[in-house]
Amino acid sequence: MAIKYYSEEGLQKLKDELHKMVTIDRPAISAAIAEARDKGDLSENAEYDAAKDAQGHLEAKISKLQTLISNARLLDESKLDTSKVLLLSKVEFINLAKKTKQTYEIVPESEADLRQGKISVTSPIAKGLLGKKVGDVAEIDIPAGKVKFQITKITRE
Repeated sequence: MAIKYYSEEGLQKLKDELHKMVTIDRPAISAAIAEARDKGDLSENAEYDAAKDAQGHLEAKISKLQTLISNARLLDESKLDTSKVLLLSKVEFINLAKKTKQTYEIVPESEADLRQGKISVTSPIAKGLLGKKVGDVAEIDIPAGKVKFQITKITRE
């Protein structure tokens, strides 16, 4: 599995999800299996089959998450250059056509959340902004056409 980079917050979310699966979901499924087993003949017991299926899916998710966490690398924001747009940059820019100001944080793909102003590093806008400095104009192809953005501020939080 390839190495993926995460912010401290993103990696903690993965760890919290794994903890919940192991400490809450796994025991709940084990209890459901035991309860279904107590009902008698397992060959015609749909509850037992469903619980075993759920257990298999959960164990696969746990294994995948454990692998993801073991291959995860934490980005050290203190060592990132703030003079240009990089992963974990918070970028303020002006849409030159509409004269509107926007701010986005560029995050790993798994942490993107547009409602929180976090866009994926693989998105067209982020790709167009990467490597640019304050004052630079980025011409970006988006589904609506070509758009020009002028970068006004780059920070890390």
